[in-house]
Amino acid sequence: MTQEKIGVCGLGRMGSAIAERLISQGRQIAVWNRSSEKAKPLVEKGAAALESPAEVARTCDVVITMLFDGEAVRHVYEGPDGLLSAGKKGRLFIDMSTIGPRTAISIAELVEASGSQFVECPVGGTVGPAREGKLLGLAGGSAEAFARARPILELLCRRIAHAGPVGSGAKLKLAVNLPLLVYWQALNEALALVTDIALSPEELADLMADTSGAPTAVKMRLAQLSDLLSGRGEPPANFEASGAAKDLREMVKLARELGIPVPVTEAASAAFEEAIKGPLAGRDMMAMAGLNWVAARARKRQ
Repeated sequence: MTQEKIGVCGLGRMGSAIAERLISQGRQIAVWNRSSEKAKPLVEKGAAALESPAEVARTCDVVITMLFDGEAVRHVYEGPDGLLSAGKKGRLFIDMSTIGPRTAISIAELVEASGSQFVECPVGGTVGPAREGKLLGLAGGSAEAFARARPILELLCRRIAHAGPVGSGAKLKLAVNLPLLVYWQALNEALALVTDIALSPEELADLMADTSGAPTAVKMRLAQLSDLLSGRGEPPANFEASGAAKDLREMVKLARELGIPVPVTEAASAAFEEAIKGPLAGRDMMAMAGLNWVAARARKRQ
């Protein structure tokens, strides 16, 4: 049986890692990115670089989109040279971006009206798991579309949850991300309380990671947390703080639409929004945890 050709639109860290994974699994890949230079490393590994989303849709049977936010997703699908402008029927579009459910549903309706299928599957995990096929897939879509998408998603994900129709996956992704994003700000506040104790940054990081309140992410990134607090190093920007701030905005927006009070999430969102304008700009979301600690230690040295 002939394998379906796969296109990947959006070659940020995650989109590029997903494309690399598919190439490593022997799949025929075409790629597109707004800034074409990001395609060069993938072309060297065997991908074909195309000129527009429309060309990707004309060339490929399945198209994966991994984009920053809902606005970018709408532009790539609905723009004048977007995926839907190709006018091709029978395609399968898999959007893996973290966006709000309303946007996902709107895009799905347009795709289905054009004669193609749509599955949303935002993922949990960063670049490393993406390259290893160990992401957590949070899918939404019809049973038929999901069945078609599943063999491809299984190349990328260690576990896939089909949460229901389109919109369900978007909601689930926001729910999955919420505790971790709130935690980084909570840890930032917690460490601010103990800047004058006798423990070294390394000892404090190790102790915090050993508590029942520490998520898996802290335990796995203990060395990076130690380096952050001691000033020895910076965590790699696998999940930029600007993306975390965007996700928190979507969480607050969804909660308001549902009439659910989320005061802790709103506070974390406000904190991230303020921080990305200054000390958190361009950095990994984990760096949020050290802002108060580092600032307090710097004041003491003055």
